[in-house]
Amino acid sequence: MAGRPITTVLVANRGEIARRVFASCRRMGIGTVAVYSDADAAAPHVAEADAAVRLAGNTPAETYLRGELIVEAALATGADAIHPGYGFLSENAEFARAVLAAGLAWIGPPVEAIEQMGSKVAAKKMMDAAGVPVLAELDPAEVTAAQLPVLIKASAGGGGRGMRVVRELADLEPQIAAARREAESAFGDPTVFCERYLETGRHIEVQVMADTHGTIWAVGERECSIQRRHQKVIEEAPSPLVERIDAMRASGQEAVAGRDHAGPARMADGQSMRERLFEAARLAAGAIGYTGAGTVEFLADEAGEFFFLEMNTRLQVEHPVTECTTGLDLVRSQLEVAAGGELAAAPPPLRGHSIEVRLYAEDPANEWQPQSGTVHKLEIPSVVTEFDVLDRPGVRLDTGVVDGSVVGVHYDPMLAKVISYAPTRGEAARLLATALQRAKIHGLVTNRDLLVRVLRHPAFLAGDTDTAFFETHGLASLSAPLVSESDEALSIAAAALADATANRKAARVGGGLPVGWRNLASQSQHKSYESRTSGTHDIGYRFTRTGGVAVDGHAGLELVAAGPERVVLAVPGERGLVRRQFDIARYGELVCVDSPLGPVSVRRLPRFSDPADQVAYGSLLAPMPGSVIRIGAEVGSAVEQGQPILWLEAMKMEHTISAPAAGVLSALNVTVGQQVDVGAVLAVVDPTESQENS
Repeated sequence: MAGRPITTVLVANRGEIARRVFASCRRMGIGTVAVYSDADAAAPHVAEADAAVRLAGNTPAETYLRGELIVEAALATGADAIHPGYGFLSENAEFARAVLAAGLAWIGPPVEAIEQMGSKVAAKKMMDAAGVPVLAELDPAEVTAAQLPVLIKASAGGGGRGMRVVRELADLEPQIAAARREAESAFGDPTVFCERYLETGRHIEVQVMADTHGTIWAVGERECSIQRRHQKVIEEAPSPLVERIDAMRASGQEAVAGRDHAGPARMADGQSMRERLFEAARLAAGAIGYTGAGTVEFLADEAGEFFFLEMNTRLQVEHPVTECTTGLDLVRSQLEVAAGGELAAAPPPLRGHSIEVRLYAEDPANEWQPQSGTVHKLEIPSVVTEFDVLDRPGVRLDTGVVDGSVVGVHYDPMLAKVISYAPTRGEAARLLATALQRAKIHGLVTNRDLLVRVLRHPAFLAGDTDTAFFETHGLASLSAPLVSESDEALSIAAAALADATANRKAARVGGGLPVGWRNLASQSQHKSYESRTSGTHDIGYRFTRTGGVAVDGHAGLELVAAGPERVVLAVPGERGLVRRQFDIARYGELVCVDSPLGPVSVRRLPRFSDPADQVAYGSLLAPMPGSVIRIGAEVGSAVEQGQPILWLEAMKMEHTISAPAAGVLSALNVTVGQQVDVGAVLAVVDPTESQENS
């Protein structure tokens, strides 16, 4: 279809990437069409499109993986092109073939290129033959103890789905089975393979863009080494490793010697690491006749040697950092190439530094458990633009949610990509960390605190960002709350004073009395709050007849101003009083306090509790909404502490629910296929007497 103008694009995706493509389409005067599941009926991408078509159902298999329904939607709405985004059908050759067969333009590479790179096993063999260095692929059935550790990977997709690290041979078979289930759920293809696992390494990728006239750009490299569960968390351009290696070579120093390998990765005299990476990426793209946007991913060591991992035949989640460091709108380039346009002879030069973080609704301190619920507020300061290239220092926001959006269990829990751009890496990190710390993110537990701590960590600032970053520097300390215990207590005291003011303003009787007025001035009022990280806080306070306040445990604290949504306190310090301002928001029992000290979220506790709300000891509660996919024990059977009892699938990931103690499984309240809500009692383990008395 090259050479035909594109007038209307259907995006076969959802959330942030659908909104991102729509933004470029609007800037180019191109019409937009959305598709949506029932769960996404109220999603922002649906409201922003010129037209939208419902895909009945909720799960990806019912909706966004139904290629025939998406093609029908394009034809029904008059769209003449389909952009797949990333994930779902973006690397599905049969879907691309169906799009073309329907007479529609495919905003992606040739079908043959998708097929060749669609199997990571076949792709590695092809790249090896083309002279690109690779890590050998291992047959899961033939892995030996001597080859451990190995990494299990899904052949049909990425994003960490289906990935497992295996260090014991006895674990290989069950981990392969689990990886196949995840791969089937996420990509519709259960094929997995193994490769040697490098405990540490640097994940470096090169953005390529190629037209139908023979021009192949290596646009720039990105480093995406900081990952959790093999899914990227922080990405940046350019790569600090590449910058360091090339600076050392330019000054005549030698990096730590790596093993010699044939192909472009070999340390060639006079050739920088960036040049070698770009050469390998162009070689990979040229070998398969690639056109459009794609990414060639490598695993590098500290000496600058690298190995081909895979080629993603689509736009990457982290493409904004390349846009900000080149000035390119990569989606615009995709659309222009698909319409037959020609690229310039060379890509634009690199400029400055850009860092992207993925803001997830998840709890890093609790095994990265995904969260679901309502996003009451998402407000990030210093945002200069959304879904567009930054041309000056600032923050860009690409998000799939708005205030009031509901994060469900059927899809990835990413809320937003927050991207900074600045002349230097240090400034980009500082700008992004400050924006995240001061952001108002209300309603869900997120990885925000972890992101800020990483961006400010000395190792990150030094560019030491290998794939074992969380293991090396300790996930517990990196995921700790930004706010200190004393500052959290001060923030909760401010919340209590704001609540008192709100209660007085809402009172039908005695509304004209001063806030906290009492006949007996010596009696404190009390409000209780529960913090997810520090437990229950009982706040005792007394408003004085002169308009001041006395808060138990906070001697010398002075009240400057108090309102339902803002409290200003003068806080005593070593050198006198320091004025602090706290913004307070309430959503039912949830109270959110934001200040430069750090974000605090607590649950307001009722004065009296209902006995019916108590949960029996030994109960296994659902940590998130999800679907029961397996049950591993029967009622009446003896179980050991930590033994898997059942498995939940939520947000395309498999989660194991284990026995909290040794004992007998006395109740099992769910069946396979059942949907459960967060906090539901799934099963009960009656502990052995020794466990119960310990």
